[in-house]
Amino acid sequence: MKPKLKMRLGDLLVQEHIISDVQLQQALSEQRNTGKKLGRTLIDLNCITETQLLQFLSQQLNLPFLDISRRPITPEVVNLLSEVQARRHRALVVESHSDHVLVAMSDPADLQAIDTIETLVAPKRLEIAVAPEQQLLDAFDNLYRRTDQIAQIAGKLEEEYAADDMFDLANLTQGDSDNETTVVKLLQSIFEDAVQMRASDIHIEPGEKVLRIRQRVDGQLHENTLNEVNIASALVLRLKLMAGLDISEKRMPQDGRFHMEIKGHKIDVRMSTMPIYHGESVVMRLLDQTAGLRTLDETGMPPHIVARIRKQIKRPHGMLLVTGPTGSGKTTTLYGILSELNTADRKIITVEDPVEYQLPRINQVQVNHKIGLNFSNVLRTTLRQDPDIIMVGEMRDQETVEIGLRGALTGHFVLSTLHTNDAVTSALRLLDMGAASYLVASALRVIIAQRLVRRVCHNCSVDYQLTAADSSWLKSVSKHDFSQATFKVGTGCQSCNGSGYRGRIGIFEILELDENMIDAMRTGNPQDFARAAVKSPNFVPLAHSAMEYLFKGTTTIEEVAKLVEDVSESVVPLSQDVVSQNTLEM
Repeated sequence: MKPKLKMRLGDLLVQEHIISDVQLQQALSEQRNTGKKLGRTLIDLNCITETQLLQFLSQQLNLPFLDISRRPITPEVVNLLSEVQARRHRALVVESHSDHVLVAMSDPADLQAIDTIETLVAPKRLEIAVAPEQQLLDAFDNLYRRTDQIAQIAGKLEEEYAADDMFDLANLTQGDSDNETTVVKLLQSIFEDAVQMRASDIHIEPGEKVLRIRQRVDGQLHENTLNEVNIASALVLRLKLMAGLDISEKRMPQDGRFHMEIKGHKIDVRMSTMPIYHGESVVMRLLDQTAGLRTLDETGMPPHIVARIRKQIKRPHGMLLVTGPTGSGKTTTLYGILSELNTADRKIITVEDPVEYQLPRINQVQVNHKIGLNFSNVLRTTLRQDPDIIMVGEMRDQETVEIGLRGALTGHFVLSTLHTNDAVTSALRLLDMGAASYLVASALRVIIAQRLVRRVCHNCSVDYQLTAADSSWLKSVSKHDFSQATFKVGTGCQSCNGSGYRGRIGIFEILELDENMIDAMRTGNPQDFARAAVKSPNFVPLAHSAMEYLFKGTTTIEEVAKLVEDVSESVVPLSQDVVSQNTLEM
């Protein structure tokens, strides 16, 4: 039986004293102008919250009110209603039984939508529940994956090529054949699924019997396999065309990039190909330009770290390094610093490979190794362009390091990145690369090391009781008192795709070189430098910072243990005074 209100919604809300008659008239007037439903109009005018409205409708219509963010829902159940219909009617199938289905709706008084859904789920009986609209929208993004669609299109593509052992190169490059159309549809589905899952990378890897398509989400790879392994060459060919690469070259690695728009997101795709035993492997880094450039305050750094960085970048000269492994957010931090320094009275030049964000007023140079336009060559010219600030994408070799250091000594502020485990070893790494110790001691002023750890999903987080092994490990690496700490773990839900984690948070350490560290560096003694760094009162190691997030339930022991093992350091005991001074802000 269809739910039906005995009176009009507005009159009922007034009668129950939830809104006033004046608010109702205002909403009706606004509704005539916008064409929106009355409930949505009342919410937009702040006359009532969505939760208040839905709970009221739930009571009036005698329908259950559901929190679907924590509810386990399988894709098989969800797919009883197509994504198009689900989004159109703001309706989601949450349960399916032998004789009925339970559908959550944000507007259970929409009789037209209910009629349509009844037809679509027939012969089963339709039962309605009420759920917040934003929860439904999030569920659509999380549950309507493209995996089935990808498999179907891959099967169709294989059928189209079944008659031939080799793909028709001419047809694929012309772009007007049925085969080409299918390839494009397949790639579109792959990219849509990646954007929907917030993936940072897509891996396409042909094996002997399967084609693996993997996505990196929050630093972890998730795998989808296709049996149609022989379509791999068609996918790679089309991607090479999009990136402007040499389609006839299959024996050598190639790099390229292209832009595309997916579901309202402007995506910059950096693509790398590599020949492997069963064909060519493709890895694509997805950079969402829609999100825009982040400021230092938006990078997730604790305020006390941001304050120290702002103090350091006011220097007229010297070198600042940002260090960490690939994918740790170094570029985001550098661009955040550049956005603060980018004023009309400063000349800023960057040397990058590749240029990830185009910034106004900044002179950005794209490295091109094919024509000899490498970091060191560009950097020499940069110093003759009268810059105030120079950003070098990465310190890759001795020549680039020495030019950068000399630039920092001759009145320039130099920013760059380095691939090292932590801040202390970054300074020593410059010596290993062949830089003179007196140059490093005279030019290097501050090092920022960073990592990303996964956040516990807030939808399914629950308290976690430490095991004996957990407690033993914590005591072995930390002198903190964690008896009052709050530990959390995610149980897995549709919001986090069952992983228990959603999103990542940055872990930072900042090392500002003082006289003791500079003297140790000048003598080239790594042990003395490391001791001076650890004794610095303002230095908090990465592992300590990670522990703060662990004790507040932001991340898990599993994530912190991986970080501690990665940086290969013992958590040096800090006095209680220093710990309290350096407590991270969430």
